[in-house]
Amino acid sequence: MACRALVPGALSVAVWAQTPASPPKTAETVQSAMAAALGQQRASVIKQVSAVMGRTAVPAASFFTAPWVESPVSFNLPPCDVLPAARLEELIDSSSKQEGVKPELVRAVIEEESGGRPCAVSSKGAQGLMQLMPATADQLGVKDPFDPKQNVDGGTKLLKQLLAKYNGDISLALSAYNAGEDRVDRDGKVPAIPETTNYVKDIVSKLPKQ
Repeated sequence: MACRALVPGALSVAVWAQTPASPPKTAETVQSAMAAALGQQRASVIKQVSAVMGRTAVPAASFFTAPWVESPVSFNLPPCDVLPAARLEELIDSSSKQEGVKPELVRAVIEEESGGRPCAVSSKGAQGLMQLMPATADQLGVKDPFDPKQNVDGGTKLLKQLLAKYNGDISLALSAYNAGEDRVDRDGKVPAIPETTNYVKDIVSKLPKQ
């Protein structure tokens, strides 16, 4: 780049100076810069997840690998407060009456699924208080799965459908809620999946004894 300078008290003198050009960026330089940026993002995410888990998170093999939050934590970032008990009970009461599902069952499912946190997101992508998968939410007419009322209405409707399908068998209905209807239909019983058997056991233990 050329520049022109005037010497005070003298004739104008054109002084031309060549500014050293910046060294060209090589592919290695660009990759190194990207790696450094990704490393900083990775460290930031691990720090946030560790705070949620209460212990140091184990980094995944790849930056883009999904399971940052590990079991037994049932929901991922973003963390949020538990829905106030009065508001939650209001939603449960309304949905259970509307769908004819016992409120204690809806309550127990919410407690097991999200701990009452409306922003909960599982590592598999289930969302909200009753952890509805996006495709299921669409089928149930839930437009915003993070809206507490829509989520509880949708989850309660799903419970009603499953109870009807399995002739009121709560264990099978809960198994289908957790593992999917196809797996329950194939096995003809509560699937021998540790997560599912523990899920059913935990929820049934919270229900009033028949």
